[in-house]
Amino acid sequence: MQGHGSGRRAAFRFRAVGVVLLVAHLAFVCWLTLRPITVPWVTPATFEPLASIRADLERGTWEGVRSIGSGLLLLAPMGILLPLAAGRVVTNPVTSLFRAVFAGAMTSLTMEVSHSWSTGQVVNIDGVLLNTAGVAVAHLAVVPAVRARLRRRCETPGPAPLLREEGTQQVTRTIPRVGVAP
Repeated sequence: MQGHGSGRRAAFRFRAVGVVLLVAHLAFVCWLTLRPITVPWVTPATFEPLASIRADLERGTWEGVRSIGSGLLLLAPMGILLPLAAGRVVTNPVTSLFRAVFAGAMTSLTMEVSHSWSTGQVVNIDGVLLNTAGVAVAHLAVVPAVRARLRRRCETPGPAPLLREEGTQQVTRTIPRVGVAP
């Protein structure tokens, strides 16, 4: 059991780092997206899926790529930071993906609804779709590979058997003990 203590401390540190980075990222995203913007006019709220993406692509390829890219990248780190904060190395990959995508979708939906309270911001359903897709893509691109690497790294050969045979007699392996101080 002595070797497990450092592994638990390392897992706790990874979780703590994941939680701190997740909170910092979400604070930055909230500041970035929910601050008031001064604009001469405000477009109406868009509840038709893919309507604003089509409009951005009609304005030009560069505008469409910029809009789609910013939507995908805004919450993409959540797809990596949520599993890091959870600290599960051995888990069902589909369940992990579902958890991350669901949390990303709910965060994005909350942000989009909060836009209606901010000056110059409007609700756009395409933002929810792009943010959720960004979380899914980041999760699929990074988390399974990192978990596989961590599982390979943590795999150690099993403990030596307590009994072994030498010739015809069995010898019991002795386990060194730490003495107790007086």
